[in-house]
This record gives sequence, C-alpha cells and structure tokens, in this order.
Amino acid sequence: MAVLPILITGEPVLHAVAEPVTVFDDTLTTLVDDMFETMAEAPGVGLAGPQVGVPLRIFVYDWTDEDDVHHRGVAINPVLLISPTPIGEADEDDDSEGCLSVPGERAPLLRADRAVLRAFDLDQKPFEIEATGWLARIFQHEYDHLNGVLYVDRLEHVHSKAVRKSIKKSGWGGPGNSWMPGVDDLEG
Repeated sequence: MAVLPILITGEPVLHAVAEPVTVFDDTLTTLVDDMFETMAEAPGVGLAGPQVGVPLRIFVYDWTDEDDVHHRGVAINPVLLISPTPIGEADEDDDSEGCLSVPGERAPLLRADRAVLRAFDLDQKPFEIEATGWLARIFQHEYDHLNGVLYVDRLEHVHSKAVRKSIKKSGWGGPGNSWMPGVDDLEG
C-alpha cells in the first residue's frame, strides 16, 4: 500500500464527471488499498478517486459514529438517493464540513439528513446502505466528487466568498496543486 498525493481544488479532474469503473482487477484492489491508507494518513473520513487523480466513480469511507459503530467501505459506480435538503441556514457547528481537496478550510453546509447508497464492492457484488446524519453527509460529499462538485461549490454566498478568498490567497484554483498526507502540513 502507498499514500497518494491529494489534488487541490483547481485540478481539472476534480471539476469533471468521473467515468464508470469497468475493470475489477488487482489494479483496482491496489487503488482501494492506497485510497484507504491515504485517507487515514490525511486524516479524513472519505476519499474519492478524482481526489487522487483517478477519474473513476469510486470512493472509500471510514468513520465511527457517536454510538461507536464503525462504518468502512468502498463504493464503486454508486448511485445516491437523498431526502430533500432542509430549508434554513446551516449551523456553524453541526453542519461544518471540510474537504481534503480544500485543505484547512471548513464551512457550514446544509445536506440531506437521509441517503440511500447503492453501489458495487470489489467483488462486483451490489449492496445498499441506508444512512442518516453524518454518514449520509459523507456519502453526499464523496458522491459530489464523482460529479465534479466540491463542497465549496454548494456553499451559501457569505461562506463561499470567505473560502474562495482563502483558496486564492493560498495560490490554489488552478492545475498543478497537491499535497502529500504525512509529509505536508495541511489538513482538510
């Protein structure tokens, strides 16, 4: 296994729709192992293929909820069904979200509270997970990556303005920027 560099906003693969996975082989298994290792080293709770420069519809997640239930898996060629997003303002604490591709930034974002993830595992077996709360948020965040959408693209103007100013100040927003978990002093 290897830790992979994580691309930073502005890299074209992060802003394009990812392609379906068509080959399930040892190369895919190695990619998944590397993505888990990269996510753990970052640290993060989810990581999508485009974030490590792989334009495929795949993401991994690893999170332990408040009831000490461990949620860990890989979603290949996922479909995500979500409940309506609540109306109102995002809470600064409860709805604060970050992204490994926008390291060091966090902002409140309303997300649907419920989601149904339908995907395939490494053995090409279909599965379905009904998620609520933070796990539903993780699924929505990672699924967005597969569609070329970063969480900062969904922020309300007041929060978007501040994050975009920080992105510009950091010299990001164009191709050629990445960071290496465990080496660079950046966190998402």
